[in-house]
Amino acid sequence: MTMQTRSLGTTGPQVSALGLGCMGMSALYGDADRAESIATIHAALEAGVTLLDTGDFYAMGHNEMLIGEALRNAPAALREQALTSVKFGALRDPDGGWSGYDGRPAAVKNFAAYSLQRLGVDHIDVYRIARVDPDVPVEETVGAIAELVEAGHVRHIGLSEVGADTVRRAAATAPISDLQIEYSLISRGIEDEILPTTRELGIGITAYGVLSRGLISGHFTADRQLAANDFRAMSPRFQGENLQHNLALVEALRKIAEQKGVSVAQIAIAWVLAQGEDIVPLVGARRRDRLTEALGALDVTLDQGDLTAIEEAVPADAAAGDRYPAAQMAHLDSER
Repeated sequence: MTMQTRSLGTTGPQVSALGLGCMGMSALYGDADRAESIATIHAALEAGVTLLDTGDFYAMGHNEMLIGEALRNAPAALREQALTSVKFGALRDPDGGWSGYDGRPAAVKNFAAYSLQRLGVDHIDVYRIARVDPDVPVEETVGAIAELVEAGHVRHIGLSEVGADTVRRAAATAPISDLQIEYSLISRGIEDEILPTTRELGIGITAYGVLSRGLISGHFTADRQLAANDFRAMSPRFQGENLQHNLALVEALRKIAEQKGVSVAQIAIAWVLAQGEDIVPLVGARRRDRLTEALGALDVTLDQGDLTAIEEAVPADAAAGDRYPAAQMAHLDSER
């Protein structure tokens, strides 16, 4: 496996062709092993992965502290190659509940101060609000991040889960490196308006959910029992008939993967990689074996025949169920 590099847009940094999404090491997918999580981050850095993605609200700061510990214990050369991508703005309560978003300029700088401390770094490479605060114009939030860039605390400005109009407004305020947004074989909503807009403006895409939270990894089974603290227990795509329908899509994809001698996860990640040099998939591996499998996607070459077969097996809009529960989808739809 040879690690390739890609640019986060025309204003962003050079990063590895795959990034590591660290959320699952702390939150939303059941319990995780701290030592194995840190070992996985180290293994990713050793393999040439440079982009580490987190959010200050993932387990109320736990994820940032986990990454901070991993970086402190990594060899200096690996620590120096690591680029941090941080989402902020989601409000939590002591019981783990969600209380909305805060994009006020003063709050932006407050969030950044705490993230810098937890990560143990002197700057954040890409900083972005997780969801736009409906009570604060995006220009004000982006303007505050731009002030952090000017002060040297942040290197690049990103966006997360916004629509084409919001992308344009943000880009008119300050240079935007990338938009982080869900994109996979079964989550292709960005293709109609959002992706053409980012390409017009020279903004990259960091694609999360490339395996749809494990649904199209080839490892998820219909009889799997999900823990109460696992987000998927509430996700519409993992419920009842929706799950049965979606796993049938996975089996269709498995036939193509087996013909190429690769895993389902590898062909699903390779499909995202094949959609453009401006797209950097984030893989959410929590264990070294899953990381190794994901990195194998870099050695998978898909020709036009392969791409046609994949899209016939898993057409756009083929998935059953929304990617988030109704309340979260309503907030996202208001931004699209």
